[in-house]
Amino acid sequence: MNFSTTKRPHETPYERLKALGITLPEAPPPIANFVTHVQEGKLLFLSGQGPIETDGRKHIGKVGADVTIEQAYAHAQLTGVNLIAVMHAALGDLSRVRRLVKLFGMVNAVPDFADHPAVINGCSDLMIDVFGPAGAHARSAIGQGSLPGQITVEIEAIVAID
Repeated sequence: MNFSTTKRPHETPYERLKALGITLPEAPPPIANFVTHVQEGKLLFLSGQGPIETDGRKHIGKVGADVTIEQAYAHAQLTGVNLIAVMHAALGDLSRVRRLVKLFGMVNAVPDFADHPAVINGCSDLMIDVFGPAGAHARSAIGQGSLPGQITVEIEAIVAID
């Protein structure tokens, strides 16, 4: 996926997704005993999502060993698409997203890998492309010794909604 940050303020998130060539998949189901999201008041908490393709194929490996930063960036973009799919399933309309508050990104990396922010930028760039200024967010990007199923990235989000 190659995204552009050019957008017009009157465009809806769906129009921006279409302009980016993205078709939202079904929201991925939970892989364990949890739900994909919880709404509390005007906040929507999204459980961690990973780089899972619509056919169920997972992107796995260690960033800095068998996965490049560029590949992991693309995996973080795909993870962002999956997060947006959960938002759509939870809200019924992405126009209800008032602001992306925070992303928490985890990278399955070798111990000496140091560019976690560059990987999670894949998701951050997507959120800004889709939601415009409301997609700008606080964020953490950390390294992990492993992630579920050895996926390359996992990202969770907090979203303010109308």
